[in-house]
Amino acid sequence: MLSSHAGCLRAPAWRRLSLTCLAPLLVLSISASPALGQARPTAAVSAELRSAMGGKLKAFYRARAWWPLWIQGDTLGPEADRLIALIESSDLDGLDPADFDPEDLRDVVEVARSGSPEALARAEVRLSRAFAAYVRALRRAPTVKMVYLDQELVPEQPTEIEVLRAAGVETSMAAYVDTMGWMNPIYAQLRARLVDYHENWSGLPEIVLPPGPTLRSGMKGERVALLRERLGLAPGAGFDKPLAAKLKAFQAAHGLPADAVAGAKTLAALNRGSAWYEHLLRLNLERARVLPGTRKRYVVVDAAAARLWLYEDGAVVDTMKVIVGKPTEPTPMLAGMMRYAVVNPYWNVPPDLVRKRIVPRVVENGESLNAMGYEALSDWTHDARILDQSEIDWTAVAAGSQELRVRQLPGKTNSMGKMKFMFPNDLGIYLHDTPEKALFKQEGRRFSSGCVRVEDAQRLALWLFGKPLDAPSEAPEQQVYLPQPVPVYITYMTAAPTDTGIAFREDAYERDAAQTEQFAGR
Repeated sequence: MLSSHAGCLRAPAWRRLSLTCLAPLLVLSISASPALGQARPTAAVSAELRSAMGGKLKAFYRARAWWPLWIQGDTLGPEADRLIALIESSDLDGLDPADFDPEDLRDVVEVARSGSPEALARAEVRLSRAFAAYVRALRRAPTVKMVYLDQELVPEQPTEIEVLRAAGVETSMAAYVDTMGWMNPIYAQLRARLVDYHENWSGLPEIVLPPGPTLRSGMKGERVALLRERLGLAPGAGFDKPLAAKLKAFQAAHGLPADAVAGAKTLAALNRGSAWYEHLLRLNLERARVLPGTRKRYVVVDAAAARLWLYEDGAVVDTMKVIVGKPTEPTPMLAGMMRYAVVNPYWNVPPDLVRKRIVPRVVENGESLNAMGYEALSDWTHDARILDQSEIDWTAVAAGSQELRVRQLPGKTNSMGKMKFMFPNDLGIYLHDTPEKALFKQEGRRFSSGCVRVEDAQRLALWLFGKPLDAPSEAPEQQVYLPQPVPVYITYMTAAPTDTGIAFREDAYERDAAQTEQFAGR
């Protein structure tokens, strides 16, 4: 998983936190035990640990038979340096590194490298307290607005001992620190991308390129010279191979097609400047920070990507496309417990669609509601009475002066498809099947009224229930409860990690600007 532990230690602070040292992993446990394969501390170190500990920290280490987290035999493990590197760059997390006193921590660690049992014990205490303080700060109350439908999903800041217990059951403390295993893997990966972005692109000259023809290999002129300067290359007026290579790298880092052609989108990205992208990355780090740091099963829906991911045992086990809300009816950011599915569902037709699609067919064409696959109800309650078509004042409904509840009956054309997946909420948001499969071939996929249409409902149901979800009969609205509720997190990541870099996505819901300014000010 890690190509070189030593490489993570020798490099500068920014490079220590590269993606090589931050592969995705989630772990959050509650018991405490020595890491597998960790060298037993010497008797002298154990004795010093007993005398150095106090309060709740002493109780934690006593339960571990004085087995350390950071000491291996008679020396500190590499995880100590990696923790300090994280702390030194904690401004990326919206924190102040000075709050954790990394300089003093590094001094303590350097003294402990001498092998003195007393110095090692002191370093063990300082590292554990600094680690717990840093993790607790990361798991602070969210600043990004997320609607929590269930109290058990509201993030709670762990105590110092809870942080240490979670770390204490890891098979490798070094890997746990490298991967930020207490955070969601999206957070750890995006943070690593921000580190790389800062290192590679933030120090270049901020030069605005004037508009003009597309720039490509072989061209010469003043705008090519400015492009070279903008990308930090040697002065010149020719579009040569080094410029093409640097431009391709820039495009890849900014989520653009890496074709070494400076067209309108590439020029716009160059002219925005690195600060704009860094603020956007930091904003999306905040969005990722509210995602769960747990090995339990859960679903993540990213409305910006129009995609869904299934997580299990700390890793993605499946993904599929989704269709999300239109910009005028955006899918909200929320978290809720999925508790049951409904097979053969009704679809409650939005009142505006009743007026636009159904009323004309009834009034102008004389069609029957039932023949069209709909029925009208007296109100929006569970006890609503089914209305005869002759009871309805269609003129008032068409004029908008009277709201009519119409629902589509189950069937092949039902907009809910064969099933919907429920996490009850007053917003009317849920995941559901759809008969309109062709829409999944579209880019963007923002066509719904806020709900989330899934590409393969049967595959999702198989993962949720462990078996195919078949309707026992043709009866409508049959509820099938999950063996265990599954959390669903709907987020909005306009900058997200990919296998090769960062995906910068359209801010279709126009949520970024105000929040980006807020984080820039902070």
